[in-house]
Amino acid sequence: MHHLRRAAVNRFLQLLGFVVVSAALAAPGAHAQERKKASVKKQQTSASSASAKRAVAPRKAATATKPVRVSAKTSKAATRVAFIPAKPSFGQIAGLHEVNDPLDLKSSVALVIDQDTHEVLLSKNDHAVLPIASLTKLMTGMIISQAKLPMEEPITITQDDVDTEKGSRSRLVVGATLTRGEMLHLALMSSENRAAHALGRTYPGGLEVFVTQMNAKAKLLGMTDTRYVEPTGLSSRNQSSARDLATLVNVAHGDPLLRELSTSPGYEVAVGQRTLQYNNTNGLVKNPTWDIGLQKTGYISEAGRCLVMQTQISGRKLIMVFLDSAGKFSRLGDAERVRHWVETLPSSLAAPLQARAAIPAV
Repeated sequence: MHHLRRAAVNRFLQLLGFVVVSAALAAPGAHAQERKKASVKKQQTSASSASAKRAVAPRKAATATKPVRVSAKTSKAATRVAFIPAKPSFGQIAGLHEVNDPLDLKSSVALVIDQDTHEVLLSKNDHAVLPIASLTKLMTGMIISQAKLPMEEPITITQDDVDTEKGSRSRLVVGATLTRGEMLHLALMSSENRAAHALGRTYPGGLEVFVTQMNAKAKLLGMTDTRYVEPTGLSSRNQSSARDLATLVNVAHGDPLLRELSTSPGYEVAVGQRTLQYNNTNGLVKNPTWDIGLQKTGYISEAGRCLVMQTQISGRKLIMVFLDSAGKFSRLGDAERVRHWVETLPSSLAAPLQARAAIPAV
């Protein structure tokens, strides 16, 4: 009996041990399964979260957009400046630019004359009377030179010499003092307006007498189309024709002082404690391919770009006059076109080159 109870206890213990071992073996698998389920659930949760974020992203982007503000700087950059056309010249108003010529010159008025024979090689509106701008200073220089005034006499710029008509600038400030010779040099070479005005103002008898002398000289030379009202050319009432200006150039070329000063490439003057460098307004004087004996440039809006020269081309002494040129450098371009044309001519031209339409004086 005792033996039977012991056997029953042993079987119970064996069964209990089997259950414990089975449970121990099953636990790792259960934990792994739980971890797997947890991982899958986490991935699903992450995917759902990402999907949710993607789903709301467009709404977030839309709500994040800020209204665009146009700053004052942006408005300024976008503002268009209205184009203001240049004031037309007298020649443009008169229709002189509509006249064609074989050389396609940009100047509405042109005249080229053989200085020795007085043969007209080219003419275009040469009788038209127009403002001549700073070509005026050639007559100013002639009056000063022929008056035989002391060139070393000091002249001081005053408020009377300041341009109140066109508002042009000058480096010769009020109070600046130069000699008469220096003033004349700057007027002819660099077209210095205050220098030219000071020359007329300090002429014996004053400015009015000086202008009277200018007109008297023009009349004496037979320049019947010419009239001066002041010595700088800033006034559009200073007017002449190409024919008259050719006469003036021919006479002025006979004055050694005018030849020297008008063709000077550059010049320095001492004004107070400063040294000012001035250059010739005609770039051709620095061109070694040109032989220029006398020249003068001019510009105001009413006159356009102007140029007169005495030059020698292919052994011929020529006088060139260009008035009312349309572009900044076109007067020099016209001179080059004429030179190339003259270089192809025989020593004597049978007939002058003329524009295809005649325009009366205006």
